[in-house]
Amino acid sequence: MSQIRGEKRVEFGENTSIARYEKEGKTFEILVDVRKAWEYKTGKNVDPTDIIQTFVIYENARRGEKATEEDIERVFGTTDVFEVAKVILKKGELQLTQEQRREFLEQKKKKIIAILARTCVNPQTGLPHPPTRIENAMEEAKVQIDIWRSAEEQVKDVLKQIQKVIPIKMETIRVAVKFPPEHAGKGYSVLERLGNIVKGEWQADGSWIALIEIPGGLKGQLINAVNMATKGKAEIKFL
Repeated sequence: MSQIRGEKRVEFGENTSIARYEKEGKTFEILVDVRKAWEYKTGKNVDPTDIIQTFVIYENARRGEKATEEDIERVFGTTDVFEVAKVILKKGELQLTQEQRREFLEQKKKKIIAILARTCVNPQTGLPHPPTRIENAMEEAKVQIDIWRSAEEQVKDVLKQIQKVIPIKMETIRVAVKFPPEHAGKGYSVLERLGNIVKGEWQADGSWIALIEIPGGLKGQLINAVNMATKGKAEIKFL
């Protein structure tokens, strides 16, 4: 889509959006990659140079009207375009279409569900809830996802809400695993992908015993991973 003002033309690509910052009665806008900007504003580490599409500060980007240097200097204390653009990106509002908002909300929802499925269990059975059950509980509890907060920041709030619907709690469990000598060398690489290895000890017979902390929802994955690596010869004890 193109916006025209006089002979000026500003091209809006498919992934282009506007970050808008208002202060002292003035509006300042920059063109950004909408997906990368959304990731940045929701906590992901993204280089601003990969987000900002044009180093031009607009008063109205859609009409191609640039902000004056006097206004930029007065509000930001500098006319360095990159520094000003970073402030607009960080403090400003990202303009989203309805379709983009729905897409980003769905992504955030799926990430929250994945975290809950990984870190929580049903206290009645000690087993994790399937993602579909967590999603249904969120719908029943009418959970509202905040598009601008990271999934990690919202997990505990969502957990409290769905606890009214299903039995679920966040749990960390400790597990002792003994790898036989012929498979001991694989032990560390297998376990480090699943949790925090608290300690490990080599035994006189060449076996390796490790104490690991894992999210409660990964109990089944731990058993499968260890058994696959050792052909079922490892000893697993939940503490």
